[in-house]
Amino acid sequence: MTEPVHDEIAREVAAHKILVYGKGTKDAPRCGFTLETIEFFDGLGYPFEVIDVLENLPKREALSHMTNWPTLPKVFIGGTFYGDTDVLGPMAESGELQTLLEKAFGAPPQPKTTINLR
Repeated sequence: MTEPVHDEIAREVAAHKILVYGKGTKDAPRCGFTLETIEFFDGLGYPFEVIDVLENLPKREALSHMTNWPTLPKVFIGGTFYGDTDVLGPMAESGELQTLLEKAFGAPPQPKTTINLR
């Protein structure tokens, strides 16, 4: 029988093509590594979600056990755990991450539109 926290994590991972479990939120990161990961994904242009697990010890412990990765943030792409930017940075440099993201999303990201107000 699975624990409710594992079921919750499975639902969250399934609901988001890119999911970051970190300390804080997208708008209010509470550690430098979470901020770094948010900036990393902002730069790629794909939509992603950040779930704050800083004060949710049962979820943090479950995630560490499930991923065998002791630190935050923890990044899932297309339902698979990839680590953090220490792993994703080299994947981005080699082109492997772009291929993975295009597969997960079915297309490259849409360019951000800038509105010039005069």
